[in-house]
Amino acid sequence: RNHGGVVYLLLQHGTWVTCGFKLVEMVDSLSIPSGATSFDARGTSGVKVYVLYNPNAVKKAAGASRWTLNSQVEVIVSMDIPSSSVNDSKVRISYYGQKENAPVEGAWLYLTCVSKYYKNNRLNTLETRNLGNPFVLPLQTKWTWGPEGQGAVLLVNCDRDSPGAKDMDSAYQYVQSYADLEDMSLMILRTQGPSAIFADYKLVLHISVADVDKVRVFHASGDGSLAQYKHVLGLDKRSYIVDRSSGQEEDTFYVEGLAFPDADFSGLVSFHVTLLENAPDTPIFTDTVVFRVAPWIMMPNTLQPLEVFVCRGSNPNGDFLEAMRALVRKANCKLTVCPEVENRRDRWIQDEMEFGYVEAPHKVFPVVFDSPRDRGLRDFAFRRILGPDFGYVTRVPPHGHVSSLDSFGNLDVSPPVTVQGKTYPLGRILIGSSLPRSGGRRMTKAVRDFLYAQKVQPPVELYSDWLRVGHVDEFLSFVPAPDRKGFRLLLASPDACYKLFKEKQREGHGNMAQFAGLENVQTITIDEMLADKTLRSDSEYVQSCIDWNRHTLKEELGLTEQDIIDIPQLFMLNGSRADAFFPDMVNMIVLGKHLGIPKPFGPIVDGRCCLEENVRSLLEPLGLVCIFINDFFSYHTLLGEIHCGTNVLRKPFSFKWWNMIL
Repeated sequence: RNHGGVVYLLLQHGTWVTCGFKLVEMVDSLSIPSGATSFDARGTSGVKVYVLYNPNAVKKAAGASRWTLNSQVEVIVSMDIPSSSVNDSKVRISYYGQKENAPVEGAWLYLTCVSKYYKNNRLNTLETRNLGNPFVLPLQTKWTWGPEGQGAVLLVNCDRDSPGAKDMDSAYQYVQSYADLEDMSLMILRTQGPSAIFADYKLVLHISVADVDKVRVFHASGDGSLAQYKHVLGLDKRSYIVDRSSGQEEDTFYVEGLAFPDADFSGLVSFHVTLLENAPDTPIFTDTVVFRVAPWIMMPNTLQPLEVFVCRGSNPNGDFLEAMRALVRKANCKLTVCPEVENRRDRWIQDEMEFGYVEAPHKVFPVVFDSPRDRGLRDFAFRRILGPDFGYVTRVPPHGHVSSLDSFGNLDVSPPVTVQGKTYPLGRILIGSSLPRSGGRRMTKAVRDFLYAQKVQPPVELYSDWLRVGHVDEFLSFVPAPDRKGFRLLLASPDACYKLFKEKQREGHGNMAQFAGLENVQTITIDEMLADKTLRSDSEYVQSCIDWNRHTLKEELGLTEQDIIDIPQLFMLNGSRADAFFPDMVNMIVLGKHLGIPKPFGPIVDGRCCLEENVRSLLEPLGLVCIFINDFFSYHTLLGEIHCGTNVLRKPFSFKWWNMIL
């Protein structure tokens, strides 16, 4: 037997060892024959023998192959191919006296090599990254990032492939359908060696206690019917004896993830296969393969839109829906309208959920992240979006308390950026919070922990608690651009608005009114707005809050002033927190080059809204199409805008997350 990698030889006897491809053997000084001072070691075909020694303490004995007997000399034995029969390979150790040319004594080491391989879905550094097919991967004891990395990828099986099922596929301890198998990662265990060895040994597949609730493994056997996929590891099952009595060399397993990375789970799961000698169970050697659970990945505005979601409101928003239909047609997207019976008078679909995706080399599918806000739309994501190849995840604070900052209008993601030489090819998550001091509102820890644990889009916390609703989408957005970094950051700007209004006042348009044309809405002229000290004071405070975020965004996203466009916008304080004074134009929907922007109802100058014209002049040179949509009574007066009331499913990144350098 191989005891901890060291084999003790008995003189005038054979020593039998079952091993993997590598074995360390150290000569036992207690077995050295009397008068022996040196030794040599020779192996039969297929066996490689190496000697490790300290050259400062050990010198070679007479004869090219002899070595001094010394505690600092080790003999390493390895085999390149598995054995075809039991004890078919040998190593002879010969001992020599001070002057003898013939050995004074000898010992034989009989070897049986059994190899174990895993097939899985991510290639190692010796192969090309054609990730469509699994292949043999031995001894993947570590999972490494980057284009030259190695390690398998595992998906959380969080979709619902069977229409009649009541829960996600991961909730069931049996295979739901053949489509269910496609969401799992293939793991093939191949054992090569003499089948007779398994009369005295057994092969055990096992996982740690820490990982047992993170994965589930099914063993494929029999005729391939669904009933033949046996649950063998995960939850209440920590180990499984792989039957080798019939002499087969290969077993197929399907592995599904049960948990996303989180504060208490790194995302790494290790599977071990151990060869045990029977009676009593004695471990001979163990091999390990490591999987990483695929992270949930957000999609920025710059990715291609596929489908737009919007709610039909009890406070009629029919005109708004028609405008959205026209916009979606221009952007060549699908439109899904959530009826009132399903949204239960909750039109804030952006606040309820965020679309992302998961990806492994063999599969990619979208996953909706359901926020803990749980208002009228609380069941929509689970009941209507969860389905075949559309997953679901949620996080709920243990204490049950949530604030407005837990809504997902307060969750965004930047396009890919490079910051001081470090690349973020999937962008960085943006969440709103309070200032770094005690007190104030923050996104619940359960959600923040989840976002941080995904690793591939490291979050940036911004200051949004100055807003009454408190969402980052009230003061920022990203739009695609053909130059520079491929995008522009849009920031709401009271300073830009005052600059524009002063310019129009100097041109003689001070008597033009904001909100003209809106029924039952008090108008206010440019002159009156510029003279309103309270509005000015409120806007100066808001500008200081946005400037704080501007600095953070420049630092954390590697931006310059040339990457930022200031969108004119005024705010007013309601108590200690701010609301948009007129429809908040940065709270837009971005569908490729088509922008659905809240219509600001600004002062009319030369027959055109001066706010709209200013925004067009800023964005249309980038090839963008500005479409202003009236959301005043259907959203703005309810403290939200177009982005708050819509949601967009987008095409995933082409970049593979496992190629990141972390």
